[in-house]
Amino acid sequence: MMDIIQILKEEFAVRSEYVKNIVELLDDGKTVPFIARYRKEMTGALDDQTIRIMALRLQALRNLETRKEEIITAIENKNAMTDEIMQAVEKAMTQVELEDIYRPFKEKRRTRGSAAREKGLAPLAEAILEQNPEINPEQLAEAYLSEEKGVPDTAAALQGAMDIIAEEISDNAEIRSEMRDLYQRFGTMGCSATDKIDEAPEEAAVYFDYYEYERLLPRLQGHQILAINRGEKEGYLKVTIQASETLAERTCTRHYLKEKPSASSELVRQAACDSAKRLIIPSTVREIRNILFQNACEKAIRVFASNLKQLLMQPPLKNTVTLGFDPGYRNGCKLAVVDGIGKVLDTAIVYPTTSERKKQEAADIIRHLVETYQVTAIAIGNGTASRESEAFIAELLPEFSHKVSYMVVSEAGASVYSASELAAEEFPDYDVSLRSAVSIARRLQDPLAELVKIDPKAIGVGQYQHDMPKNDLQTALDGVVEECVNAVGVDLNTASVPLLSHIAGINSSVAKNIVKYREENGAFTNRRELLKVPKLGKKAFEQCAGFLRISGGTQPLDHTAVHPESYPAAEALLKYFGCSLEDAAAGKLTDLDEKVRQAGAETLAKELNIGVYTLQDMTQELRKPGRDPRDLLPPPLMRSGDVMQMSDLKPGMQLVGTVRNIVDFGCFVDIGVHEDGLVHISQLSSRRVRHPLDVVKVGDVVHVTVLDVDLKRKRISLTMKKQNT
Repeated sequence: MMDIIQILKEEFAVRSEYVKNIVELLDDGKTVPFIARYRKEMTGALDDQTIRIMALRLQALRNLETRKEEIITAIENKNAMTDEIMQAVEKAMTQVELEDIYRPFKEKRRTRGSAAREKGLAPLAEAILEQNPEINPEQLAEAYLSEEKGVPDTAAALQGAMDIIAEEISDNAEIRSEMRDLYQRFGTMGCSATDKIDEAPEEAAVYFDYYEYERLLPRLQGHQILAINRGEKEGYLKVTIQASETLAERTCTRHYLKEKPSASSELVRQAACDSAKRLIIPSTVREIRNILFQNACEKAIRVFASNLKQLLMQPPLKNTVTLGFDPGYRNGCKLAVVDGIGKVLDTAIVYPTTSERKKQEAADIIRHLVETYQVTAIAIGNGTASRESEAFIAELLPEFSHKVSYMVVSEAGASVYSASELAAEEFPDYDVSLRSAVSIARRLQDPLAELVKIDPKAIGVGQYQHDMPKNDLQTALDGVVEECVNAVGVDLNTASVPLLSHIAGINSSVAKNIVKYREENGAFTNRRELLKVPKLGKKAFEQCAGFLRISGGTQPLDHTAVHPESYPAAEALLKYFGCSLEDAAAGKLTDLDEKVRQAGAETLAKELNIGVYTLQDMTQELRKPGRDPRDLLPPPLMRSGDVMQMSDLKPGMQLVGTVRNIVDFGCFVDIGVHEDGLVHISQLSSRRVRHPLDVVKVGDVVHVTVLDVDLKRKRISLTMKKQNT
């Protein structure tokens, strides 16, 4: 059967020993973050994303292997196995290839071909397929006439034989493969509007570009396929896929027509054409639609995952007292002040959009909160009444005694979280709307810690996420969350249950036990204390320990990403250079990497009995204990006034904005008005851009120029190309 290690080696261009090690580690229950961070010598320092993809591919290959065994058994049970079929099965590298091979042996529902076989016409079909010039098919057919079997004349007999031939051609794996290739290379997708667009013109308008549309399949973009599928599902579009009928028929006939024509040749040709039109083409079109959809989904999921990672890894506003502002009209704006670590200090409800008197009352309350708690940042939700709320806050900024700035924060998923059991447990004394205000404030303070509480699909940084295969999307997004949480690490003594649940080796049940233990016994003072937590055994400890931080504990190394298994090596390294753990904790080892370089990393690693990768990671951690990789990123763009409306925008205006979302056809940028502007992929750079992710990422602060403003459709077109001045 397949050599899975060899296949993975070739597909990922990774040495076989590394692939073998990764497979063994995964089979032993090791998590991807742990393997990527603490087993670099065994993996060649492959990143967690590559290891995760390899793990998925490993599972797919094993599933393929299992299916091969099932098919071999099924064919052998029918006593139909041949060396040729066995070789074809072993050679197959996709489920589609396998199913094509197995197709002739499947139990079929009653068909025209099976009905003809029941009438005893199979020998006639075989004789016609031989295309012997000396045989007259009509004379041959007379031997098969039977009123009892439903074969009254030669026409019926020949038709039945051709039905059998058509099905045999349809079951030919080679022909099906060639037909798929024909459609994938030369097929076209056409769309047209249905009568339903007249019933709901506004809802249908989003599909306007596809009302009269045709494009070669190889040129279709993923987002176009997803949009067309949705338009078809909602009944606004009619979709067809076509290829040259002549080429399709030729694909079938050339495999079966003999060079020397005979009286039977025309019957075989007719059967082949019938097979193409009636059986193979409809089936191929369904397969192509499915392949297009799967490929579009895979691409969309990758973009979604990339956007989510960039959003989760946005730099936090550390140690900043923040006012969360959840906008609203009739029910008021909900306010929540949280301290530098997210603890709620105060809440209030104001009504700045109802009357001048209420607006003044709201201003007094906000001034009181800002001055009393020394608020320096205000997070405004981008939902209903966001524009009015932003203008209101901008007017107040000059009145504060100290500098205060604000940022409009995405509310996506906030309502889902606020109404969840988790939010009710966290804030039992607050109603749903006040919980939302707290969440908005915390999103600005620490996006990662807050957003892990929300289903990634509700965060709003993808495209067509509701059309994706749920399991594939969830697996990819869960992997991203796990990757981000473990890359940053969490404070063992302050982390919430949702945050702890994403740490390698810890599930929701163990996370709850950790928090319960913390509440009953006080703060953890040592990582080893984790072994006292119910259901957290040695295996789970090995996986999670390096990602959990303890500040001010009994072991300074617990505040770093150095794994407990490497503590002896870390202490030996410090001793080698005459340093102490206290020096590391105090941040006095800023030149440690230079010392290691001078001593020779390979020599030193050998002396410490560790790998070079482990030594390098250890050195970085000891240089800056408790470092947060997000600190290396530029801070979020805070605003301090100059609120604009969409009507204020004019072509040629140059602005600074923040990338909020990335899709296949461009990126959406927050430029300080209620609607995000679109930078089309063609406007991202003067050079050709294959995908927006090659140029920008979520959270980037970018300089843009307004190209066009469509007030009626609420669309803003921007460019990032340098403009001539």
